[in-house]
Amino acid sequence: MQQKCFHTLPPQHNPVSDVRKGKTQLHKWAERQVLLCGTCLIVASVKDSLTGKMHILPLVGGKVEEVKRRQHCLMFSSAGPQAQTYFVNFDTLADYQRWHRQASKVVSQTISLVDLSCYSLEEVPEYLFYSQDLTHLNLRHNFMSLQGPGGLLNLPRFSQLKSLNLSHNRLGVFPESVCEILTLTELNLSCNGMNTVPAQIGNLQSLQTLSLDGNQLSFLPEELGGLAQLSSLGLSFNNFPHIPGVLDRLSGMDRLAMAGNRVETLELGILVRMSHLKNIDLRLNGLRWVKSEALEAVKQVTQLDLRDNHLATLDLSSICSLETLHCQRNQLRALTLSGFTLRTLHASSNRLTTVNIYPVPNQLTQMDLSRNLLEYLPDWVCDSRKVEVLDVTHNFLSELPARLLSSLSLRKLLAGNNRLQRLPDLLDHVPLEVLDLQHNKLGELPESLFYKALNLKYLNVSANALETIPPSSQSEESLSTLQELYLTGNKLNENCAALLVGHQNLRVLHMAYNQLLSFPASKLSKLELLEELNLSGNKLKTIPSTVSSCKRLHTLIAHSNHISVFPEILNLPEIKLVDLSCNELTEILLPDSLTSTLHELDLTGNSSLLLEHKTLNLFSHITTLKLDQKPAMTTGDSLGSSTLWNHGYSEMSGQRNKLCVSVLAVDRFGDSVEAAYGVFDGDRNEEVPRLLQCTMGDVLSEELLHSSVDSVYMSNTFLTSHRKLGMAGQKLGASALLCYIHHEPLELGSYFSLTVANVGSCQAVLCRDGQPLPLSKVFSLEQSTEEMDRVKLSKAIITEDNKVSGVTCCSRLLGCSYLSPWVLPKPWVRTEPLCSQDEFLILGNRALFERVSYQEAVCTVQAVRDPRAAAKKLCTLAQSYGCRDNVEAVVVSLHIGEDSCTCEPPHASTGTEPRGPPPTPLPVTAPPGDPATPSYSSGIASEFNSETSASELGSEAGSTASDEHPSTGPTARSERRCSLHPAATLCAPVGPGSAGVGGPHPVLFQRQPSCATFSSNQSDNGLDSDDEVPLEGVISNGSKLEVEVDIHCCAFQIRSGPPASHKDHNLDKTRSDYPNGKMRRQNSVVVSATNGCLLAVCGREISDLKKSPSTSSLFGKKLSNGSVVAPEDSHNLIEVALEAPKKKSGYFTAPAQQDPEDQLVVPPSLEQDVREQLKGQSPMPELEYLMCFRLQNLFATFPFTWKEGQLVKW
Repeated sequence: MQQKCFHTLPPQHNPVSDVRKGKTQLHKWAERQVLLCGTCLIVASVKDSLTGKMHILPLVGGKVEEVKRRQHCLMFSSAGPQAQTYFVNFDTLADYQRWHRQASKVVSQTISLVDLSCYSLEEVPEYLFYSQDLTHLNLRHNFMSLQGPGGLLNLPRFSQLKSLNLSHNRLGVFPESVCEILTLTELNLSCNGMNTVPAQIGNLQSLQTLSLDGNQLSFLPEELGGLAQLSSLGLSFNNFPHIPGVLDRLSGMDRLAMAGNRVETLELGILVRMSHLKNIDLRLNGLRWVKSEALEAVKQVTQLDLRDNHLATLDLSSICSLETLHCQRNQLRALTLSGFTLRTLHASSNRLTTVNIYPVPNQLTQMDLSRNLLEYLPDWVCDSRKVEVLDVTHNFLSELPARLLSSLSLRKLLAGNNRLQRLPDLLDHVPLEVLDLQHNKLGELPESLFYKALNLKYLNVSANALETIPPSSQSEESLSTLQELYLTGNKLNENCAALLVGHQNLRVLHMAYNQLLSFPASKLSKLELLEELNLSGNKLKTIPSTVSSCKRLHTLIAHSNHISVFPEILNLPEIKLVDLSCNELTEILLPDSLTSTLHELDLTGNSSLLLEHKTLNLFSHITTLKLDQKPAMTTGDSLGSSTLWNHGYSEMSGQRNKLCVSVLAVDRFGDSVEAAYGVFDGDRNEEVPRLLQCTMGDVLSEELLHSSVDSVYMSNTFLTSHRKLGMAGQKLGASALLCYIHHEPLELGSYFSLTVANVGSCQAVLCRDGQPLPLSKVFSLEQSTEEMDRVKLSKAIITEDNKVSGVTCCSRLLGCSYLSPWVLPKPWVRTEPLCSQDEFLILGNRALFERVSYQEAVCTVQAVRDPRAAAKKLCTLAQSYGCRDNVEAVVVSLHIGEDSCTCEPPHASTGTEPRGPPPTPLPVTAPPGDPATPSYSSGIASEFNSETSASELGSEAGSTASDEHPSTGPTARSERRCSLHPAATLCAPVGPGSAGVGGPHPVLFQRQPSCATFSSNQSDNGLDSDDEVPLEGVISNGSKLEVEVDIHCCAFQIRSGPPASHKDHNLDKTRSDYPNGKMRRQNSVVVSATNGCLLAVCGREISDLKKSPSTSSLFGKKLSNGSVVAPEDSHNLIEVALEAPKKKSGYFTAPAQQDPEDQLVVPPSLEQDVREQLKGQSPMPELEYLMCFRLQNLFATFPFTWKEGQLVKW
């Protein structure tokens, strides 16, 4: 028990250290346990035990120093004339640094002020009770108990104590012993789960501040009303249904905090009786009505906070002394206030169409009416004489009053995201410093803007329709003080560069996504103070060499242009970031020496760029060097995934010094056609996002082995990742978003499904049929009422900036374990079936979607084909719209159409399969020497040649065929099918033992591609007998004919023949008794042998087969256009042609023609012999398929043959 009170070495290290008492060399070193407890250094008297006499060295007012002559050694000295000294030698540098850091904090404290917060203490250290001068004691975030020598019952021993903080100690009850400390002026008992306050609270007559937030209180004792000196009372996040009546008697109280309670009605008459009350906080109460029954005015209230309630109308005209009002995030349609003393008004995120303030608020300095429904500004706004900041963004304003821009007090005007088409001219010189007009319909700016607003330092007119900008002055001499200019997303050309020369103080210039063909070199050289230049998304071929004149330039972003020559920027003294991705660079000419300041260089998307080893060596000092990887040899699986989707991503640090975001992007996830994408945002920390980037994909793979339920494996992935963060996740956290594209066997309406899981503020948006479809849930307290209610019920403290305990605005994160149960790692999970209308997927962090709306993001990506360039554009737009934080975006282009089948062939089990119930076992007897688990392909096209030998077939077709083995394990993943082909049939064998040697089951060839090209080495040139030109869809090179067909539309027929002979009854019996004859296996090819020919049968029950007009057989066969036949030795081949779907154009539109050469002609001299031979044979079934195999090439692979009408072993 005693050890819990101490701050000790980590448990994995030996807590025994070398200790020497005194400064003289006569004292010897000894091994002792050394502990830091509160403000004292405690040294044990024996080696391995804390028993016996303990040497206590008070450190408050003392000093701790490094001992340079001995490694990892500290000297601890107490204060006073009889100071004692201990030398402690530590084993490791980490222990040494930690002790030095902690002890330095202790010695800096004054004797009267002791902070023991977050020490996991159960009792107050005994030595503290001997300090009679202690006035401030902080025991926050501990596990204090009532009983014991150092329990809370002994706190009255501190006779001079004035401030006591016992918050977050899980006390459960109000410690009545505290009421005996009559000297207390400040008491904090927040977050202790208390239900009542004892009557003894009335004894604390000196109490001025009482904090009881985050408890379970619903009433207060009458004795509380006797605290005449109480000025501040905190009752937030309790269970009060109304303002307690006892507060009327607190004549000295000027601040009341009751946020997060259950007050639905505010009676202004109660405020009248509280004659000294000035500041009231009623946030997060579910307020619906504010009633004023009496005509008496409320004269004393100056600050009122009504944020995050359910008010529809608000009339506070009776509060005549109101100075500051917060009413954001309500449902207000009308607002009426008194303007006598009003100074600050915050009314954003409502439904306001009008705001009435009378009289004119001449004291008003700041007003926020953003995100409302205003169509015009009230007249009193222009009449107000002292308005300095006006925010009316995200409204429906079509014009601004002329007097507004001529205001002599207005310094900051934010009017973006409205419907402004023009601005009034400035008549006089105005003090305007910040002007934001982005996302309007402006075709021009006032001519006098720059020489009338001489103080203008920030101008953002991005996302308008500007074709030019106004001149900086009326003469050659310019007085412009403009420092930041954002012109992204307009229609500006290179002619406007001459108008920028007058802004010689310009530090930041964004002209991305305009119509610049060039940037005049002479104009760029004049901008000598330029620090950040963004010219992305234009048609530039070069960056002028005069950019070297911008000696202060640290950021150059010029991606998505046509730049072929690397600019002369690598010798700039302050250059830090260069982004020239998505250009046409071919080479880089480097100076003799490179500046050491460059830490990020992005050259991706330059397909013709080749870098020599010498160049790469010169770039070795760059922290972040982004280059395109060499295209690796793609297998069939990777080819299939790359044709179904591909991605691009972008990360930008903004104006922060570090990048606290990361991206996970895997186009081919696992061993099948699947993908995984994720984004992680650590806000202010970079450690957690990096850890998640490295581990979360592996965790998902592991969880897929244990569950097939989307919500289960995704939730477990997040919980496991949260646990794997370890110590890093105790106080640090990150938002996380994970998207998993996979086959969905149970969904009949889609080929693939997309499962999205997220915590925090990262979001995913799917573009479906041109419209955004949000797939994630934002877990911020401002945007999720459910999460707000959950956090309130758990009695967390939500600060005024809507952050849990003042730390994070998110209620669900990976990490931040110390904020549990308020902040949880449990994700939101959603599965969305994908269809052919789904174009792409956008993933981004909070900073991206705060600036770029869903609709704009979708329109932006639609206009850019390359996913990488689209992601770059999204991040660039966010920065140009005012984002200064880290921003990241991932764009996944989807190509899932009607011709993209995703049927997956079954694969051999390796123990426990990933997902789904086990399929029906299909034991297979494979030929000797065949691999047990050949790989399969997810590619779109394959080529088969009729002359392929047996060995070649095993190697070339190995990626598209495999032997079927039973899946094992209770959680084996079922075979997954697309919506067009939810199931298939395993055909019964067509002869005794036809499924392979010594077994009743067939050998399976599994096909995954949605279409294939089959060829014959000796075929005609694709001309039918009646054709004059080659048919579309037929590719001929003179020796090979390639036909593109869809093997998933496999319909084969067996010709009805004469009744079977007695010899064939066993065959029929075998068919009917075959246990798996009804099983469906899409893309499975059953291989058997009949009459010396190889038969390939695909996918339907024999009982369902019907005669087709295009049926072909060896004897008197009739061919369709899809046939590919070698003209010689046709008796050694069986050709199986499928009934292909009708297409609107190309090869399949041609009518079926019968080629005379394809008919079998029997000479008259042999006709009788042939008839005699046919009489002794059973009827030959007729099949259709799209392959041609030579019998002699396949005997080596398939050990069976046909003798005298019977299938026998080889």
